[in-house]
Amino acid sequence: MNENEKILGDERRQLIVDTLQTSDKPITGRILGEMTNVSRQVIVGDITLLKAKNEPIVATSQGYIYMHVQAAPRRIEKTIVCKHTPDQTMEELNIFVDNGVTVKDVKIEHPVYGDLSASIMVSNRNEVKEFIKRIKEADAIYLSKLTEGGIHLHTVLADDEEYIRKAEEALRKADILVE
Repeated sequence: MNENEKILGDERRQLIVDTLQTSDKPITGRILGEMTNVSRQVIVGDITLLKAKNEPIVATSQGYIYMHVQAAPRRIEKTIVCKHTPDQTMEELNIFVDNGVTVKDVKIEHPVYGDLSASIMVSNRNEVKEFIKRIKEADAIYLSKLTEGGIHLHTVLADDEEYIRKAEEALRKADILVE
């Protein structure tokens, strides 16, 4: 195949699935587009079609990941309610990750749209830094700004309940945890 030749339709989507399944880190739409010689917008459409076919692909702030079915021990999952200013977002996320907790998503209750959620998937300070950078570069607003008082929920994951308990204690001390 010619290096600059576009990979078409089903073949391209299969390559996307294969690539995501074998990757141990998120892959951006730009990189997938470069691999297949199509635009990022085409990749976004492909991902939508793959999701419609029940492929477990999740869009994160770092790129796309394939959610493998794991036989490994189940991680503890909990929903935590938080409230803070936008300027405290990095502090909040770092409290979670510094205590061994992954922040899976953020959810709000919007007065018009109802429940809204967005994937975050950060588990270390580098990923938090990258997430905040992308928010700023996109001039995006945090979902918490769309609520009265900034109240929002995070679904968090940890290997041990103690990690979540310690994160909650640190959030309490920072006056971020809502109880």
